[in-house]
Amino acid sequence: MKKDISIFEFPFNLGLTKKEHETEPGVKKLPDWLRKSGFHKEINPKNIFRLEAPEYAMDFDKETGVKNPYQIIEYAKKQSKLILKNFNTDTFHLMLGGDCSILIGSALALKQLGNFGLFYLDGHTDYIPPKLSPSGGVAGMDLAIVSGLGHQKLTNIDDLKPYFQEEHIFCVGNAETDDDEYVGEILNSKIHYFDLENLRKNGFRKTAEDFLKMIDEKNLDGFFIHFDVDVLKDEIMPAVDSRMEDGIDYENLKEILKPLIADKRCFGLEITILDPDYDTEGLYTQPFIENLIQIINQPT
Repeated sequence: MKKDISIFEFPFNLGLTKKEHETEPGVKKLPDWLRKSGFHKEINPKNIFRLEAPEYAMDFDKETGVKNPYQIIEYAKKQSKLILKNFNTDTFHLMLGGDCSILIGSALALKQLGNFGLFYLDGHTDYIPPKLSPSGGVAGMDLAIVSGLGHQKLTNIDDLKPYFQEEHIFCVGNAETDDDEYVGEILNSKIHYFDLENLRKNGFRKTAEDFLKMIDEKNLDGFFIHFDVDVLKDEIMPAVDSRMEDGIDYENLKEILKPLIADKRCFGLEITILDPDYDTEGLYTQPFIENLIQIINQPT
């Protein structure tokens, strides 16, 4: 990659509901785990920025219908300020979560920089209102929130609603297709939606190219990539909060991400949900790092 790279570490886990055997979700350990596993050394970033997260909680709020809304809002504001203070137009911004709720802070920053598109690569749609969420975890509603669906306190921070226009979003890779009510929410939106089956039919590279064509046609200022690792097949990435058996493989991932990251309008990429507690030997993390390095450091 010809651009400089800045890494932003967001070890945030308050968007997830912990499992019975957990003290707290281990996704907060991901930035340190990647650093220990050699990722930062291979990326060789010009800068590394970090925003520490508040203490884990599971505080359900009746007004918003979600857990930990006020901690999430406060963190998103701080995250946005950190990005806006340290971004550079000639830099690729690599955000390391954490859970998927870190998208809110990235979205807040981008909304203040212009009109951006979002390529949402995830094994779930995360596009539901609180009433459809059994857990109340914002990490399962983040796409809805950044496109304006949900309580105003989360969707309209600093009067910036919506952070992304629905028609400027591609939601790609959902494998949770057996719940009609769940899928119905995104089908009734203006989001460009490709579940796993339709992603395969349309083609991995072609779906990325279709997104770039939309960026052109809408004359957007740029775009951002959200990458939840649970979009990968369970056999190559089981170290996630909500496992799905089916998914894409690393060759598919390269076909999708390479043309996106090579495009000069790409602001950056965020990586979420990989939980080191479920891969203590690095059996799944090391191949993940190797493939991601190949994608990011591709010749341009």
